[in-house]
Amino acid sequence: MIKIEHLVKNYGSNCAVDDVSFEVKKGEIVGLLGPNGAGKSTTMNILTGYLSATSGSVSVAGLDVLDNPLEAKKHIGYLPEQPPLYLDMTVEEYLIFNYNLKGCKLNRTKHLEEICDVVKIRDVYKRVIKNLSKGYRQRVGIAQALIGSPEVIIFDEPTVGLDPKQIIEVRNLLRNLGKDHTVILSTHILQEVQAVCDRIVIINRGKIVADELTENITRAVENNRRFTAKICGPQKEVLTMLRAKPGIVYAEVMPQRDGDAYCYTIESEVGVDIRKNLFYTLAEKNWPLVGMEALGMSLEDIFIAIVDQSTPKNRYERRGPRSGKSRTDTEREIAKTVMEKAGKKQGGEFSALFGSDSDQESK
Repeated sequence: MIKIEHLVKNYGSNCAVDDVSFEVKKGEIVGLLGPNGAGKSTTMNILTGYLSATSGSVSVAGLDVLDNPLEAKKHIGYLPEQPPLYLDMTVEEYLIFNYNLKGCKLNRTKHLEEICDVVKIRDVYKRVIKNLSKGYRQRVGIAQALIGSPEVIIFDEPTVGLDPKQIIEVRNLLRNLGKDHTVILSTHILQEVQAVCDRIVIINRGKIVADELTENITRAVENNRRFTAKICGPQKEVLTMLRAKPGIVYAEVMPQRDGDAYCYTIESEVGVDIRKNLFYTLAEKNWPLVGMEALGMSLEDIFIAIVDQSTPKNRYERRGPRSGKSRTDTEREIAKTVMEKAGKKQGGEFSALFGSDSDQESK
């Protein structure tokens, strides 16, 4: 249904989208994720025909968006992050306006009634949009995207401003839309993606860094192995042993206990399976291992891991409190340099940085 091939978009010397390629099948719900400035919105704007690409191609329902923009747009419903609402119109006037703008051929009254029922805005149908709450405005924005029953629906942050009950309703709506439509969802709420999407595409710095089914997204991450272990033994000694054991990079005691066994969180190095080795060590010390369970990664962990792996360290390197010079140290060095150049004048550091009274008078 959607085919993007070698898409590139440059803004001067800045490459916002760098050789992006992926396909979305009919009836598939795809989550498009990425940090701010990653290229998500640019990709969606090109897909909807709002922007042109520097190179590459985008087709919707077999129609090239650049060569046949009007025909391609007939297959697309789009809700941008800021819903394109005319606040002085009533909801009815606005939806009729969009109906006419799209050249919709369906029975107008019946079609708009069905959409209002789907997004639950019947009770505000005659009200002026500027008098609606943010949640209802968002629903009206979703309604305009559904007019004409487009085959492809693109949502950019569709649940912004909605209360928890409304968020659940929108998620259910997205699932139902996926039965008959192709849906692309861009959001920063990762739980939303996990609850709704069949597939996840992650973009970072203009490139696709992950493209996996939702249930298989952990395959895109080579992360530390994490376990919880229940061990009977003196807590301090067990913890000291775990932290000193080769192959283990992290160990901590958890608050819960199981009888006389303490629970520990353990992380091993990438590619290292410490389970057997740990079992033998505990057996030698006569500390029974009464349980061990692998911990799954949350989508937040996976997202951060993938983005960190694909980001050059020389640009976004995270520095700890001991790495690099503090701001105070740097300022002191600058002040020292200025003082040396200015010479040893009366007034010390203040006169070196700002000049003495006599300097100001002479000017």
